[in-house]
Amino acid sequence: MLSGRRLDLLDPTPVDIEIADIAHGLAFVARWNGQTKGDFAYSVAEHSLLVTDIFTQQNPNAPIKWQLAALLHDAPEYVIGDMISPVKAAVGSGYGELDDRLTAAIHLRFGLPAQIPQNIKRQIKKADKLSAWLEAIQIAGFTKAEADKFFGKQDPALAQNLTITLRPPIEVRDAFTARHNHLMEAL
Repeated sequence: MLSGRRLDLLDPTPVDIEIADIAHGLAFVARWNGQTKGDFAYSVAEHSLLVTDIFTQQNPNAPIKWQLAALLHDAPEYVIGDMISPVKAAVGSGYGELDDRLTAAIHLRFGLPAQIPQNIKRQIKKADKLSAWLEAIQIAGFTKAEADKFFGKQDPALAQNLTITLRPPIEVRDAFTARHNHLMEAL
C-alpha cells in the first residue's frame, strides 16, 4: 500500500488497514467500468460519499457509526476493484468470501462490528440502490425505465436534490478522507 503497509488479501488484519490507502484506492477505482459521461471517471469514493448522504437523509437519527458503515460499504474495492454484479456471480463464492474478510478487517480497524446488523445493511443497501439508479440515469446513459428495471423503481422525490458531480480523483480522495475524519471525531 502507499502507506507502506503490507496487506495480505487472503488474511487481512485491522492493523494493516489505513484510511489514506482506502481513500486513495477508491478515488481511482471507476464505477461502471469507466463508461460514464464527463471528463472524470465516477469513482467508488464519490459513490460512497453519495451513499452516505442518502443513508443519512433517509435515516436522520442513525448513529454516527452506521453513517461510517455507509461510507465504508464498498471499502474492500480499494484493493479488489469494482466488479459489476453479473461478473461477481460468475466468479463465484470466492469473491464474496474475500470481500467479507476485507470488510470485517476494515470494520474492526475503525471501531465497527465485523458484521453489520442486517437491518442496517438493508438501509445501506437501499441507499446504495438509489445511488446506482441516479448514476445510471445521470451519467451512465440509462433511461428511467432501464434504471427501474435494473435497480428497482425509486421514488423521484428522494432523488430530486441529488446531482452526480464528477471531480478529479485527488479532490474526491480528500473529500472521502475528510468525511471519514469527521465521522471518526463524532464517534
